[in-house]
Amino acid sequence: MLVTCEHGGNSIPARYRRWFQSAASALRSHRGYDPGSLQLAHRFARAFHAPLMEETRSRLLIELNRSLGHPRLFSEFSRKLPEEMQAELLEQIYHPYREQVRKQIRSQIGTGLKKKKVLHLSVHSFTPVMRGKTRRTDIGLLFDPARPLEIEFAAIWKRTLQRHLPGWAIHFNLPYRGISDGFTTALRKEFSDDNYAGIELEVNQKFVDAGSRRWKNLQDSIVSSVGDVLNR
Repeated sequence: MLVTCEHGGNSIPARYRRWFQSAASALRSHRGYDPGSLQLAHRFARAFHAPLMEETRSRLLIELNRSLGHPRLFSEFSRKLPEEMQAELLEQIYHPYREQVRKQIRSQIGTGLKKKKVLHLSVHSFTPVMRGKTRRTDIGLLFDPARPLEIEFAAIWKRTLQRHLPGWAIHFNLPYRGISDGFTTALRKEFSDDNYAGIELEVNQKFVDAGSRRWKNLQDSIVSSVGDVLNR
């Protein structure tokens, strides 16, 4: 297993802060980071002794879950940066993060006749209301419906989650499509279905309340459900 958290924090390094003077509200919101995602990612990594790659600088600085050339790779704030500073973000944050993950996947798969299967859990959370519309999903499992290994894992995981969390709205490829532009989508082009399964976990932020018993219990259930799947 490999765990990643692309939107774990909302910090802005001092070098770039003058361009973010009007961004305080955006940085505190879901636009700045995914609340709860880093805490849950750490829980996965500890429970399964899995490598964890995390980023705690804000997605408004540079969006690690978007491809080069995507219109939201840079936000309305970072698009104002001089070109050389945007290039700096690519060279110092974007490319190193992505290459670190690729390197870990290659290492875990191995070579020759003893290649292994890698489960990549990309941990995210989402805002309960988007553009005035309340989302009905509690937990989303995002995957590529053309890749059998991901279909199999997602199907078993959903059934297991439903046992742990009866009555919860657990949906496939909601609130986003699993094949939309994203890091797992890019990695699928590099690693075959025989060896790589990239699953994005999306948890509704209405359940995220740091330190609360409810949020801790939810994390327990989600992590335990993966353990049940892997121990089948």
